[in-house]
Amino acid sequence: MFGEYTYKNPELFYLLLGLIPMAAWYIFRYRRNTASIQVSSTAPVLKAPVTARHILRHLPFVLQLGAMALFVVVLARPQSSTRWENTTTEGIDIMISLDISTSMLAMDFQPNRLEAAKKVAMEFISGREHDRMGLVVFAGEAFTQCPLTTDRAVLLNLFSGIKTGLIEDGTAIGNGLATAVARLKDSDAISRVVILLSDGENNRGEVAPITAAEIARTFGIRVYTVGVGSIGTAPFPVQTPFGTQIRDMEVKIDEDMLRQIASITGGQYFRATNNLKLAEIYQEIDQLEKSKIETKEFSKRAEEFMPFALAGLLFLLASLALRVTLFRNIP
Repeated sequence: MFGEYTYKNPELFYLLLGLIPMAAWYIFRYRRNTASIQVSSTAPVLKAPVTARHILRHLPFVLQLGAMALFVVVLARPQSSTRWENTTTEGIDIMISLDISTSMLAMDFQPNRLEAAKKVAMEFISGREHDRMGLVVFAGEAFTQCPLTTDRAVLLNLFSGIKTGLIEDGTAIGNGLATAVARLKDSDAISRVVILLSDGENNRGEVAPITAAEIARTFGIRVYTVGVGSIGTAPFPVQTPFGTQIRDMEVKIDEDMLRQIASITGGQYFRATNNLKLAEIYQEIDQLEKSKIETKEFSKRAEEFMPFALAGLLFLLASLALRVTLFRNIP
């Protein structure tokens, strides 16, 4: 019974050592209180019948000790056994590399490009239960917002907090791709994918986009590129001395470069002019070969003190009941 549990406060089991001096004192007191009489012969005593009361006269004290031991177990807080368990599931490793430059505030998507891209991506994340996923954001530079994980709640929470202005402005597409590749290169999954979303032209960063694509190909990583933006011009919020004004700005997406990145890595290029187009990427990813991924699941802890508390209370009540009934005249 005890082996089935773990204990929150196992150090409290040292309290059980206190039962030893209690038992010793009981034995000492019992022997000291035993009456003695002088008789010429012990034969009559030996023939005296042994009653149940005589055999069970120490039971109340034993029950008290048992109750105290059980209450110590309660204080130690027994809990259902908890451990990390390895499970194997089918899935792929996916890094989303998202452009968060100020141009993503263009309002040709509702409410703007960035929010639309976040919404569709978050719906996709929620629907892929067995994939490990992560997030890289980039503008003038790139950094990992979330490494590969199966924890959907953490990833979605980080996704929801993305906004422009988190990093220096610009469009470092090569850095954004290279950072995502660095997160995937040591993965054992058969299918490793980067979804790269951008609405501009590469104008910052130390790594050229084509160089990053060649690195991805070296590691067998497939890159799906998405040009986010309408055709022609798009309304864009501009700060002026008179406040924020909406002006039409030319949409400049280096589609040739994005196509080349996808081609080099065996991926596919999409031009997303609305949310439905953006969702086509995820339909394509569903067709990828899935691989087995080992994950760890943590079983929840459950408090198990109640059976011990009830047993201890039962022992204590039984001890008191015996003392006031069957053994009331025995000191």
